[in-house]
Amino acid sequence: MKENIIEMKSFDFAVQIVETYKYLAFEKKEFVLSKQLLRSGTSIGANISEAIRGQSSKDFIHKLQISRKETNETLYWLKLLETTKFLQQEAAIKLIQSCEELLKILTSIIKTLESKAR
Repeated sequence: MKENIIEMKSFDFAVQIVETYKYLAFEKKEFVLSKQLLRSGTSIGANISEAIRGQSSKDFIHKLQISRKETNETLYWLKLLETTKFLQQEAAIKLIQSCEELLKILTSIIKTLESKAR
């Protein structure tokens, strides 16, 4: 089976988010924002995985759109955690860059699929 780049990248990102959550919860004792980050950051890959195994092209696009929304939300939480100094700038920048990369890929896929559906 051919490897799916967006699926792999989103899974790797989810692993980074889980590690960041553990750091925030156990080291920084931050529980509210870290839960939001965990929920949205892991939802990206879950929705991509669901999209890939979707029932139709319409379902596929819809699940990718949900992933894109979750990516936007995750980006917000990462920027907030950096600004409030819960995350060190270097760590936050790496996560933000990965998140922005996922956002660009998802946006590109969605635009391409929507143009083909017309």
